[in-house]
Amino acid sequence: MEEIKVYVDVKALFSSDGRLIPLSIVWTDGREYEIAQVRDVCRAASLRAGGAGIRYTCLISGQETHLYYEGSNLWFVERRRG
Repeated sequence: MEEIKVYVDVKALFSSDGRLIPLSIVWTDGREYEIAQVRDVCRAASLRAGGAGIRYTCLISGQETHLYYEGSNLWFVERRRG
């Protein structure tokens, strides 16, 4: 099944040492999901939905999720179409 990019709002913190740390995502319907843990941060491409940026591997609602920061204040997650 094809995956698509879904742009989301993200509440984030800029730490005193310059790191950008996502705290929660706000889904397109307005529901907010807390990010329990950021497990990894690296530059990567989204091979499923297209695009690239800084990939945050996050634990959200008990599931590992990739959250991408494209730059220009744009964040997206991958979602199955349909």
